[in-house]
Amino acid sequence: MNWLNTEAFTAFGQHILWSDMIGNTIGLIALALGWRRSVLTWPAQFLSGAILFAAFAGHLTGSAGKQVVVMVVAAWGWWQWTRGRQRGQDGSIAVRFATWRERGLMAGGALLGTLAVGGLFTAFPSLSWDPWPDAYIFVGTLVAMYAQARGMVEFWFAWLLVDLVGVPLNFVNGYAFSGFVYVVYGALVLWGLRDWWVRSRASESALEGAPA
Repeated sequence: MNWLNTEAFTAFGQHILWSDMIGNTIGLIALALGWRRSVLTWPAQFLSGAILFAAFAGHLTGSAGKQVVVMVVAAWGWWQWTRGRQRGQDGSIAVRFATWRERGLMAGGALLGTLAVGGLFTAFPSLSWDPWPDAYIFVGTLVAMYAQARGMVEFWFAWLLVDLVGVPLNFVNGYAFSGFVYVVYGALVLWGLRDWWVRSRASESALEGAPA
């Protein structure tokens, strides 16, 4: 599998690795499938995580660790969606806004998780060259995928927050294709956010109009 870390091509002075290009292209497809609420989003995310782990291992430890989290949560999300726990009455994946309690738990978990992981990376510099950005991306990705697995619209907001750090971090560390794909992710996230938002409101209206 060493060919994955060889150069695919050079663009604008940036060396694009096969692993960087293939992994992020599959990740982009996975996000589009998530927008469409397809169960295939999860195996696609798992495959993307496996390939990107090969790209980041030994260089960006936090980003590599993030891919391990991606694979674990992708397997769990796949299990959640295939078991029908997130399906509506019409058989499609049901989406909703999180409750304020759920939002508080996710925000609190993200804050504490970032502090813990960032502190670990700072205490052991060999684990990461960029401890706090790596920690932020690591934990933010976990929160985003958890929210997606539970069918929460906040999943899209979490991805936007991850993108704010992920784009410049990838460009600075030479992963130009990753940085470019994160920009495309941003556009897909906005479209996906709108779709899930509209669907969640439609579901709420249907429930309110249902006979008692």
